[in-house]
Amino acid sequence: MTRYEQESVHDAVGAYVLGVLDEADASAFEAHLAGCDLCAARLDEFSGMEPMLAMLADAPPAAAPPQGDPWGMAGAADFPPPRPAPVVPASPSPRVLDGLLDEVAVKRAAKRRRGMYLLAACAALIIGGPAVAVVVTADDTRSSRAADPHPTSPAEDAFFHHMEEKVEGSDATTRVSAVVGLEKKGWGTHTVLELKNVKGPLKCSLVAVSTTGEEEVVTSWAVPEWGYGIEDSPHEAARNPLYVHGGAAMDRDEIDRFEVRTFDGTRLVEVDA
Repeated sequence: MTRYEQESVHDAVGAYVLGVLDEADASAFEAHLAGCDLCAARLDEFSGMEPMLAMLADAPPAAAPPQGDPWGMAGAADFPPPRPAPVVPASPSPRVLDGLLDEVAVKRAAKRRRGMYLLAACAALIIGGPAVAVVVTADDTRSSRAADPHPTSPAEDAFFHHMEEKVEGSDATTRVSAVVGLEKKGWGTHTVLELKNVKGPLKCSLVAVSTTGEEEVVTSWAVPEWGYGIEDSPHEAARNPLYVHGGAAMDRDEIDRFEVRTFDGTRLVEVDA
């Protein structure tokens, strides 16, 4: 009975890789290999060891001492004793080699398991990361909306959070409405205009009129064709009011009213101050 027949057919992978099977056993193993995924996988793992094993097999044996000098002491007085050379067997025993291959297989399997754990952890981070981000973003958005219902521009922020005084007015003819927020400054009066129900295209100005009739342009802007503050507009941007900053050199107590006018002098709305 051959060595191949004595061993389990799956354990013959190491012997096949090392080339210690005779021609008949090698042919029989190759026929088995064609239909065995397990042996094919093991063969793939062990195939990278052939150069190392070939080097071991080709290593020269230790040199024999010359005849008449069985202990190799000739010339010992002239030269220091040589270090003993390691004895490398020409072909390790199949049992040792199979054990070595099995150990390599175990280590490679452990490395694959570690790689799979790392891959699973990375996948969990990739999948879980956006979900956490969505939750945080949603919470931030809800709290932001509760604290600031108009966060889209600095003018809106100033209008809702920094203007202690607001005056408003509307025009029955033009149907334009306006609210002017007022804030006293050392240089004069800081204003923010909220304008609604105005359609364009127009170019407009906010004019401050003093108690003595003096006029001062506070700020100016352009109204696009779709307009501002039109609740039933099919254009989404047109449903939002216009918020625009401005400043007047007049002191707050000197201002009598504000007027929104087009550049050609048409008054759209007046707001008493």
